[in-house]
Amino acid sequence: MTPALLQNFRGMNATIFASREGGIDTLASVLTKLGLVVHGPALPSVEGAVRVADFAFDRDVLFIDGDLAAVLSPDRFVNGLPPAAVIGLVGVEAPSRLKALMNQGATAFLRKPVYAGAVYTTLFLGVNQFLQRKTVLDQLGEHRDRRRRRRLVIKTIVRIMELRAVDDDEAYAILRRDSMRSRLSLEDYCEQHLACRSEPTGTAPDADEPTLARR
Repeated sequence: MTPALLQNFRGMNATIFASREGGIDTLASVLTKLGLVVHGPALPSVEGAVRVADFAFDRDVLFIDGDLAAVLSPDRFVNGLPPAAVIGLVGVEAPSRLKALMNQGATAFLRKPVYAGAVYTTLFLGVNQFLQRKTVLDQLGEHRDRRRRRRLVIKTIVRIMELRAVDDDEAYAILRRDSMRSRLSLEDYCEQHLACRSEPTGTAPDADEPTLARR
């Protein structure tokens, strides 16, 4: 499912990694007028990459100057994503500079010197592209996890079939009813009960239905 496009950025945090050259003060001023809390401009530490901490996917945006090297180190990425939406500040439109910014997770670019009229459009594109990418990756991760745990469902169904002498359809129905009664997904329910070494030998308290009961 595609998330709704974010149009109001009031209350978000914007951190700018750049020198004050190239209209950076203009950028900070426009972001403030749009309701963002602006941090910076800041420069990378002497040791190299800036140690970025406590960023939230849906609350922060980073502006990174392409003239700076390695602002975001690879260890700051989570599941292929930077710690927040990244917008690249481009002075020299060389392929190597653009590639470096993309490697840091940039989903939009803002030309230097920065002009006030271009800021909102770039912010809109950069933040929403990032959030959509995060949504897709989250969905893929969820599908992979459910596929990995599907074997637990199969294992539980086989146990029900053996212990209750029922076919696979009836075993699945038993499992589905019990998981719904417990308000858990099939995968979570099977994982919980297999971990507890429970056996599907009980009956529902208000009906003559077999259920998975703990020992």
